[in-house]
Amino acid sequence: MGRITAIEPLDIRFPTSRALDGSDAMNPDPDYSATYVIVRTDVGDGHEGHGLTFTIGRGNELCVAAVEALAPLLLGADVEELCADMGGMYRRLTADSQLRWLGPEKGVIHLATAAIVNAVWDLYAKRAGLPLWEAIAALSPEHFVDLVDLTYLTDVLSREQAIDIVGQAHQRRAGTLERLRTEGYPAYTTSAGWLGYDDDKIRRLCREGVAEGWTAFKLKVGLDLDDDARRAGIIREEIGDDRLLLMDANQRWDVPDAIAWMQALSRFSPLFIEEPTSPDDVLGHAAIARALAPIAVATGEHAHNRVMFKQLLQADAIGYCQIDSARLGGVNEVLAVLLLAARFDVPVWPHAGGVGLCEYVQHLSIIDALCVSGKVDGRMIEYVDHLHEHFLDPVTMSDAAYRLPSRPGYSAQMYPATLEAFRYPGGSVWADPRD
Repeated sequence: MGRITAIEPLDIRFPTSRALDGSDAMNPDPDYSATYVIVRTDVGDGHEGHGLTFTIGRGNELCVAAVEALAPLLLGADVEELCADMGGMYRRLTADSQLRWLGPEKGVIHLATAAIVNAVWDLYAKRAGLPLWEAIAALSPEHFVDLVDLTYLTDVLSREQAIDIVGQAHQRRAGTLERLRTEGYPAYTTSAGWLGYDDDKIRRLCREGVAEGWTAFKLKVGLDLDDDARRAGIIREEIGDDRLLLMDANQRWDVPDAIAWMQALSRFSPLFIEEPTSPDDVLGHAAIARALAPIAVATGEHAHNRVMFKQLLQADAIGYCQIDSARLGGVNEVLAVLLLAARFDVPVWPHAGGVGLCEYVQHLSIIDALCVSGKVDGRMIEYVDHLHEHFLDPVTMSDAAYRLPSRPGYSAQMYPATLEAFRYPGGSVWADPRD
């Protein structure tokens, strides 16, 4: 019988701003960062969980402090009992009567919750000897739904409805799994369209992407309309009319500006506009969606909990549901949003623009396909070609598709050398910064 002996948060930052990787209309100089959590036990033999939440630099230390505030809620817990009730584990972290005041279930405290929850799920999957997607797919529909906190959702999603959704997906699972093993999970690339890239770099990256088989490309927009039109024209010229073009404003616009701006860019036939306005403005997203159809609205990267997703779906405000593996409260709350999206028949296209997020969301989309929606067609996972070399179990891509991870765990464990070099502020990368 083992117990959790330590929950150790680390401030890990990568200097991606030096090459403008990740740059967009609201975040011109991001340093991709992680509040990285190690859940240690006294079991031995490597029985520890590794998890993270994603930030973009300054303020990451606040998430570290929030993890330290949450840690006592799990310290000393019996590992076997914790893993037998992973739904209870989530509720223990989100229901503390004093810490809830700092949210509830939003902001820095919820980001820290995600880091711990994700680390415990990594521990759970390693103990099972399975990749996370396979460990969760092994659960019965009832056990799957027990992982989810349905509080505030039962007006649109009852426990019985949730079990029925999972049960229907289970009936189609064998065929879906065979397809995923053979073809992988389809992806789109954001790596060609960062706002800080010059035209020559965009053109080169698009050509490379087409040669590698990519069929969907995302462009960051929102600072200057003429500049956006020129860059969209470059991408359309390079990828042709048969491939998908996606656009992302990263919350830049007021509602009227979003409508006018995207009407001006509609000649480039974008599939959707992502985060056109404040992530909290449900009715604003609905107004934009009505005005821009058939261009769809996609959002969710900064939707801070399952209730916000419920409202976006209720209002017909989004055509594409973009879960984030660390903005929500980790695996459990993501499962709630997957169920909501299936209930409203809206496809899930996860956000993965950040360190470790590709490693995470591959599991979540596979879980969606096997356990919730039962669908792969009309769905894609975002892919960015950054920082995967720092992970023990990085994503494997071929033919513009994620290949099923097979190593036990949740795929976000970093190498010890990375944790040492990129710790902020004392790691070697930060102690001797160079351009």
